[in-house]
Amino acid sequence: MKFQFGKIITAAILATGVSTGAQAQDYPFRDITTAVVWGAGGGTDSINRMIMAEMEKHLPVSINVINQTGGVAGSNGMVYVQNQPDDGYTLVGLSESNVTAAVQGGWDQRFDYWYPFIVGGSPDLISVPADSPYNTLEELVDAAKAAPNTIPAAASGAGSIHHLNLLAIQNGADAEFLFIPYGGSAPGQEAAIAGEVALVVTSLAEQAALIEGGQLKPLAMLTPDDVEIAGMTVPSAFGIYDGLDQYLPLKQAIGFAVHNSASDDVKETLGAAFEAAIASDVVAEWAAANNYDVGGQYGEEAQAIFSTLEANFAYTLQDLGSATVDPMSLGIEKP
Repeated sequence: MKFQFGKIITAAILATGVSTGAQAQDYPFRDITTAVVWGAGGGTDSINRMIMAEMEKHLPVSINVINQTGGVAGSNGMVYVQNQPDDGYTLVGLSESNVTAAVQGGWDQRFDYWYPFIVGGSPDLISVPADSPYNTLEELVDAAKAAPNTIPAAASGAGSIHHLNLLAIQNGADAEFLFIPYGGSAPGQEAAIAGEVALVVTSLAEQAALIEGGQLKPLAMLTPDDVEIAGMTVPSAFGIYDGLDQYLPLKQAIGFAVHNSASDDVKETLGAAFEAAIASDVVAEWAAANNYDVGGQYGEEAQAIFSTLEANFAYTLQDLGSATVDPMSLGIEKP
């Protein structure tokens, strides 16, 4: 009799598809991997490692962060995650700079392929090595005008926000630097410190420790406001050259994303963990200590922000002669 009863229960489970094993498969039931498209030690890498550690506190699994660098505007990392299942177990760590991958021929998708989460960002500035002969932005620009395309400049990879800011300064100040691409902000800053390049354009968050440590000398902020750091005032480039507001400021939006085709359950689970992390004192204190502004947008709100960035960046690159694909051919409308 017991044997027959067991067979009846087994048959009922198979018929309904309900089992304790199936219930255990609720997302997430295994560790998540976040593949950051930029190099270790840079802003996107650092902010992803911080937010993932905080989100882990609100999930039953760990989140492992790796780096998948290279390609055009982070395209290698995006393609890597694109080729993974859309089950929410592989996220992509990215930034606003990735919206330019398509117009530069490195990726064949609009950015709305992703369902993004924005942690925040930090303003860009131009700095030179501590022993540089240039003490002001004007001195640096005058040298570039006197010898066009000879003064080497680091600004992460081609199409990154730092590269776009370098192009904007060149256009606004009528000077031309020799752009040297690097696989992320950290390698570019190291190149400046080593004297491989004469200047570097990255964010205040990324440069702060190097400025405070006397390894980099800041010349100008690429935003409308001056900034106080290490006992000095870093002037805004807007007050030095007229017309920069046609090209600047171009601001960061750093975070991560999951496939937009992921299930609602995946999006809601990640969203809940993200909201809890963003609201924590840990994130607020980290942002204040590292010169970041906290965002906190995700889903449709973040997609709208990235859509605007995609259009602005795409046509900025086209206007500056650095786009290889017509944005209109990708369905990107001119802002």
